Amino acid sequence: MNEADLEEELSRPSPALLAEAGGWGDVVVLGAGGKTGSGIAGMARRAGSGVVHAVSRWSDEDGRRRVEAQGVSVVTADLSDPAAVSALPDADTVIFLVGAKFGTAGEPSQAWMTNTVLPAYVAERYPKARIVALSTGNVYGMTTPVTGGSVETDEPRPDGDYAITCHGREQVFTHAARTRGTPVALIRLNYACEPRYGVLADLARRLLDGKPIDLTTGAVNVVWQRYANEVVLRSIAHTSDAPFVLNLTGPETASVRSIAVRLAARLGVEASFTGYLPETSLLSDATTCHELFGYPDRTLGQLIDLQAAWLRDGGALWAKPTKFERRDGRF
Repeated sequence: MNEADLEEELSRPSPALLAEAGGWGDVVVLGAGGKTGSGIAGMARRAGSGVVHAVSRWSDEDGRRRVEAQGVSVVTADLSDPAAVSALPDADTVIFLVGAKFGTAGEPSQAWMTNTVLPAYVAERYPKARIVALSTGNVYGMTTPVTGGSVETDEPRPDGDYAITCHGREQVFTHAARTRGTPVALIRLNYACEPRYGVLADLARRLLDGKPIDLTTGAVNVVWQRYANEVVLRSIAHTSDAPFVLNLTGPETASVRSIAVRLAARLGVEASFTGYLPETSLLSDATTCHELFGYPDRTLGQLIDLQAAWLRDGGALWAKPTKFERRDGRF
């Protein structure tokens, strides 16, 4: 698989998605310059909805080119500027991918601005649009693996400015749903993976560098990025003024040690380890997601094989570590 093949797969809509896209109208994807933006914007465009606008500051020219190549309308805007938000195109559906995570431990004010104030601007700009907002399983806090992970009805227990402000983002959109009737879906994602980025890429990088794998995370949930893109878009049909809350991840509670051993074998290197297995990990139960949308179309084993093959064939890794091993909420 080369990069063009990967981009095509990440934006490929399923028949179920194609059947639902007719009711979306015009779509605005906010934060489309991030890791998931090109796949989601491209998938929305390929699904045959109305006009799809991809909005970002576009500091990454490669990202901009990937989106434009898919026939998506590209809009340059700084969403921290209320005037810029007011000038955004009208839309029937909004996909909110904006978020600040890395660097927020040293500059928490940026996390609060990006994760709580920007959503308020967007909610005011699009009071009648359906809004699907990406969130994170970090809002739950740690659980023991034997529980199967946090479920959507669990009380959030965010730790650190990143998780706290992400919970704040949810509360801002919830307020819009309850006071303006804005149909909202909140998607709590745990670790989407594709060969250039994600937990598997982080582990593979360390293995190839001959560095030990830290076991203090214990276990993780991961999910194929194409499936994650599709679930975000199919959640448009479930937006409500309640609002709709959904855990999005894979079905496995995956051992970090086990993943590393399997990756090492496929990469032809030896795995070494450091740290001690913890009693708790950041885990989510995505049973509801799988009941609504089916299981991911690439299994964990297939993702491990894909990651190894990508690196054996000289595929590039993005310099965007997930920092999944952090347990203190500081990113």
